[in-house]
Amino acid sequence: MNKIVYMVSSILIAMVMACLTTPASAQAPRTWVSGVGDDVNPCSRTAPCKTFAGAISKTAAGGEINCVDPGGFGAVTITKSITIACEDVEAGISNAGTQVTINALATDVVVLRGLDIDTATASPGINGVRFLVGAALHIEDCVIRGNSSAAPNGNGILFAPSGASELYITNSFITGNGADGVHIQPTAAGVAKVIIENSTIENNNLAGVKADGTSNTGGSNTTIVDSSVSGNTNAGISILNPVGGPAINIMVDGVAVANNGAAGGLRADGANATIRVGRSTISGNTTGTAIVNGGVISSYGTNQLNGNTADGPNPPTIAQK
Repeated sequence: MNKIVYMVSSILIAMVMACLTTPASAQAPRTWVSGVGDDVNPCSRTAPCKTFAGAISKTAAGGEINCVDPGGFGAVTITKSITIACEDVEAGISNAGTQVTINALATDVVVLRGLDIDTATASPGINGVRFLVGAALHIEDCVIRGNSSAAPNGNGILFAPSGASELYITNSFITGNGADGVHIQPTAAGVAKVIIENSTIENNNLAGVKADGTSNTGGSNTTIVDSSVSGNTNAGISILNPVGGPAINIMVDGVAVANNGAAGGLRADGANATIRVGRSTISGNTTGTAIVNGGVISSYGTNQLNGNTADGPNPPTIAQK
């Protein structure tokens, strides 16, 4: 009997010791940040962290970081699948460098929701969001503005995957950046698939949306739907493809392309650079359409191309199927 009691006692003690020696840094599926938090905290709801960088190390892959209250939560580098969701509060990110960098695994999916990525007071911000590696990035209900560095930095979003990656931008406002609002430029053999929907991309210092084939062999395919790409200093929607560059396609559907600068409301520069446009208004630009170095702009015949300083070549109508 004593032996049984001894064995039971030993097992119980071992279990207690195992619990006591569990690392305090064990990652949680959901963590929290607060404007009055502290990164030494466990990032729980009642003991939140101060910054996204502090919370991400305590959040499990596939988990979620939420905001308790408004605050400025600092720049963050994301190396795993994660969601940062703060749509119900004022969740600011302001830093003199890049605000959010995604350099994760090729299978990882990242969601950014309800963030105010604003470096108008941080002199100067480099890129609002910079994507290098991952399966997909979802940007939802975000404001990205004031990244004031000059090109090649200063983009609202720099999407530069080295593999096959997807970018989804929904219900977002991208404005006042020193270079492009959205710059799409895969590296090496990377392939980019981009969807921009119900978003406003305005008053950026270069292009609103630019797809660039420089130093890339994989190409990109971008669709812009029910959005405004207007008031940008250079071009509204632009493709730049060097000689021998990959196939780059942009579909424009239900978009206001207005009041953009001399490079054109729509600009296709280079062979294998194709813009297809339907149900859209191209007006008030210095040049409505610009077709350069073998680029192609095609219309579904449902557009309004008028009221530009120079409308540019009228795109040929392509059959609707």
